[in-house]
Amino acid sequence: MSSYGAAGRAPPAMHENDGHGHRALRVLPRVAASPGGAAEATGAIDPVCGMTVGRSGGPSVEHAGVPYFFCCDGCRDAFTKEPDRYLGKATGAGARQGHRAHPAPRPSAAPDRASVGGTWTCPMHPQVVSERAGACPICGMALEPRGASAAAQDDGGELQNMSRRLVLAAALTVPLLVSAMGNMIPGDPVAVLLPGRARGVIELVLALPVCTWAAWPFFERAVASVRHRSLNMYTLIGLGVGVAFVYSLVAVLAPGAFPASFHDASGAVALYFEASAAITTLVLVGEVLQLRARARTGDAIRSLLALAPKTARRVRGSTEEDVPLDQLAVGDTLRVRPGERVPVDGVVVDGHSHVDESMVTGEPTPVAKTEGDRAIGGTVNGSGALLIRADKVGADTLLSRIVDAVAEAQRSRAPIQSLADAVSGVFVPAVLLASVVTFAVWAAVGPEPRMGHALVNAVAVLIIACPCALGLATPMAIMVATGRAATLGVLFRDAEALETLGGVDTLAIDKTGTVTEGKPTVVRVVVAEANDGATVGEVELLRLTASLERQSEHPLGAAIVRAASERGIALDEASAFASVAGKGVSGTVGSRDVRIGNRAYMPDAGANAVWSDAAVASMTQAAQTPVFVAIDGKPAGLLGVADPVKPGAREALAALRAEGLRIVMLTGDRQETAAALARELPIDEVRAQLLPQDKADAVARLQANGRRVAMAGDGINDAPALARARVGIAMGTGSDIAIESAGVTLIKGDLAGVARARALSRATMTNIRQNLALAFVYNLAGVPIAAGVLYPFFGLLLSPVVAAAAMSLSSVSVIANALRLRHKAL
Repeated sequence: MSSYGAAGRAPPAMHENDGHGHRALRVLPRVAASPGGAAEATGAIDPVCGMTVGRSGGPSVEHAGVPYFFCCDGCRDAFTKEPDRYLGKATGAGARQGHRAHPAPRPSAAPDRASVGGTWTCPMHPQVVSERAGACPICGMALEPRGASAAAQDDGGELQNMSRRLVLAAALTVPLLVSAMGNMIPGDPVAVLLPGRARGVIELVLALPVCTWAAWPFFERAVASVRHRSLNMYTLIGLGVGVAFVYSLVAVLAPGAFPASFHDASGAVALYFEASAAITTLVLVGEVLQLRARARTGDAIRSLLALAPKTARRVRGSTEEDVPLDQLAVGDTLRVRPGERVPVDGVVVDGHSHVDESMVTGEPTPVAKTEGDRAIGGTVNGSGALLIRADKVGADTLLSRIVDAVAEAQRSRAPIQSLADAVSGVFVPAVLLASVVTFAVWAAVGPEPRMGHALVNAVAVLIIACPCALGLATPMAIMVATGRAATLGVLFRDAEALETLGGVDTLAIDKTGTVTEGKPTVVRVVVAEANDGATVGEVELLRLTASLERQSEHPLGAAIVRAASERGIALDEASAFASVAGKGVSGTVGSRDVRIGNRAYMPDAGANAVWSDAAVASMTQAAQTPVFVAIDGKPAGLLGVADPVKPGAREALAALRAEGLRIVMLTGDRQETAAALARELPIDEVRAQLLPQDKADAVARLQANGRRVAMAGDGINDAPALARARVGIAMGTGSDIAIESAGVTLIKGDLAGVARARALSRATMTNIRQNLALAFVYNLAGVPIAAGVLYPFFGLLLSPVVAAAAMSLSSVSVIANALRLRHKAL
C-alpha cells in the first residue's frame, strides 16, 4: 500500500563519506602490493622494508607518477636516493630482492614465525602492519597481533622473553650492586674479600651477561632506529647502557688508557657496571609491566570472544547432535536449552523464554523471546527452551562483527595523537643534544673526577628522558575505552569518533526507529454513530480493514492487521484489491466495498462527525496518524495509528539537554505528527517532511552556523546526514547502510547509548590529557635534574639507576591511569 501522505523512505543513494573513511562493523583487509610497489585500496607496502602501511598520515613520495608510502622517514629517504634498487630495476642483490630490499626488523627474542591467522601491528603506530612478530621500525616497541584472540595477546612470546631476561638480569644485578656499594657497609667487607683489580673483574663477569644477552633487544632496536632514521626511546636506552658498560670494560682491562681527568684521588678509574646492569634490569621491569598492562587492554575483546559457545545442538528431523560452530550453515535449526548460550544469530521458530542480552546490548533486563523474535549469538537463554533458525553464522554474526569493530577501533589513531607525534619528532634529538651539553659542562667545570661525573650525568639524561610514556599516553586510553564501550553496547568505528563525540553541542535525530519504535500500532478506533450512517461496530471495522490490508505491504496496513490479530479477530479473503499511490487502497471483503486511506481518497459523503476537523486534529495533536475508513460509500470510522516512543528515549533526551546539547528532529514524517511528538518530548527544534538529501542539507546548515553536530538515525534515508555530521550515530537495529555511514553504532538502538557514549568520550579525552600531562611534566622536570642543575645548590645528583627506575615507572603510571577507564562510572 502506498503512503497515506507521509514522506516515504528514499532508495539508497551513492554518497561521499565526507572523510569518515572506514566502514563500521568490519575490519579493513590487508592489501597486497601492486606490481609497481604501491598497493590497492586503503593500504600500501613500504618498498624499502616491506611493511604494510597506511596511505595517509605517514611519509610518502611520488616516483614516475606513482605514489609510494613508507613506515618512516628513513625508508622514504633511502627510496628517494635509489628508487630503482627498491623497485627491482637495478642489478645485483637489490634487483633480485625486488621491492623487499631488506626484511622488516624483528627482535631476536621473538619466534621467527608468521602470526597465526593474522598480521601484527604497533600499539603506538597502527599504520605499521607486518606479517611477522617483531619490533616497530618507528618506535621499536614490540608488535602485537592485529586480530582478536580469546587468549591473552602474547603470541610473539615477547612477555615470556622479556621475563626470562629479567630473571637473569635481576639475579646478577643484586650481587653487582652489593659489590659496587660495599663501601657503604661498615668495615667495607667487599674490599677486604676482593681487593684491587679482582673486584673490577668480578663486577665485569657479573655485568657481562646482563649488558649483552639481557640487554640485546634494546641494542637491536637502537641500531634499527638509527638505520631507519627514526630515533626513539631505545636509541637513548641503547646509547646509555652501551656507553656506561663499554667505558667500565675499558677501565678494567686498560685503565692506563684514560687521562688523569678520569682518575679519582686514589688514582683509580670509576666503574659503572652496576649502573649499566641496573638500568637494563629496571628497563626490563618496565617492559614486563607494560606488556602485562597492555595485555589487559584486550580484556574486553577476550570477554566478548568467550561469549560464543564452542558447539551448538543442531536439529535435523527427529535427530539432534552437538556440532562445532564452524559446521553450522544458514538455515540450520538449533535447539537452545535453558541456561545455554545462543550459538549464532537467528530467529525463534518455536518456544518461549527470556534471554539475557546484557553482555552484548547492555540491556540489564532479560528480554522475552517467542516465535518470530530475533536472537543474538552469545546471549544466555533463561528457563525456557527455544528452537532457533540460524540466519547469520561465523563472521557474519553480530558478536563477530562487534569483535572486529572493536579490534579495528583500538588500532586507529585519535587526532590528539598528532600532538604527541609532533613532540616525539624533535624530542629524542633534543635529548641527545642535552646529553652532549651535560657531558661538556661537567667535563669543563665539574668536580673531580670530572670525566666520571660528566659520563654519569650524561647517561642519566639519556635514560630519564625516554619518551615511552609520551607515546603510550593516547593509544592505551583508546584501547581501554573502545573495549569498555563494547561492553556497554556502544561501538566506535575509530578513535576519531571517540574523541569527537564529547565535543558536539547539537544532536540531530531521526524520528522513526530512533526516537520511536519504528513499529506503528493502532492506538485508537473511532466508529461512526448510527445516525451518521455507520453500519459497523469496532470489531467489524477492524475485521474489514485488516482483511483488505493483508494484501498491502505498507507499515500502517501491517499495524491494522496486527491490531486485529491481537484481538483474535478472524479475517476474510479480499478481492478486487487496488492501490492508489499517495492515497490508499480499496477492495471488496465479502459483500462489502471497503476503502482505506487519507481524507482525499474518501468518497464525498458530506459533513460527518467521524471525519470532522476536530476529530482529526485530536489525533494529530496526540502524534497519531489518522486513517480514514469508508464502507459501502459511507463514513465508517477513523483509526489512530501511532509509532510508540522507545522506552527511555524521553529520559535520555532530557539528560542530553541537561548537558547543554540542542536537540533537533529531522524527519520525513508529517509536520503535524512531528510537532506533536516534539511537544511530548524535550526537543528544541523540528524539521519535518524532509527527503534524505534535505536531512544532509539541514545538518550542513547547522554546521555553517557554527554548531558541532552529531546525527542519530537508523534508516537508509538517514545515511547522507550521518555521513555529513561531525559524528554519525547509527541505531544497531537499523539498516546496514546507516550503520556503515556512522562513526558510532548503538547495538541496542536506544538513545540512552548516546549519553553513555558521550560520557565515555569525555572521560577518555580527560584521561588522555592526564597521560600527556604526566609524560610532559615528568620529562620537563626530570631532564634538568638528571643534568645536575640541583648540584650547585643542594649537592644532589640523579643516579642513572634512579633515572631508569623513574623512566619505567612513568610508563607504567600512564598505562595504569588508562586502565582506570575500565571502571569509570558512566
